[in-house]
Amino acid sequence: MPAMKKLTPILYVQRIEPALSFWEDRLGFARTAEVPHDERLGFLILQKDGVEVMYQTRDSVQADAPALAERMPMEGSFLFIEVDDLDAVERALEGVERVVPRRKTPYGADEIFVREPAGNLVGFAQFGA
Repeated sequence: MPAMKKLTPILYVQRIEPALSFWEDRLGFARTAEVPHDERLGFLILQKDGVEVMYQTRDSVQADAPALAERMPMEGSFLFIEVDDLDAVERALEGVERVVPRRKTPYGADEIFVREPAGNLVGFAQFGA
């Protein structure tokens, strides 16, 4: 079997721009690649500390690979990110919609879940805190 090197989610959204300040301003991610489509962003890669997330718009997928677009779900995705300082993340996300308030879990995580501006759920967890 070949080695698996990395898993990167691609979030399938109507528009990318509403999510930018969530990742860049609040959490410090940087754009590493962007592709325009119809005078907006059609595809975007963001990275920070070895974590990578990609966005692609429905219109961009339809233009690039119509057969794939026909099979794509119309709902968002759910991300789970392990962090080393949940307090700092929580401060950075002040004012962002909480889907699950901060809690301790049976599997040893201290975590919160929010909805980012493009509609996807993002969980942040610190283990052993």
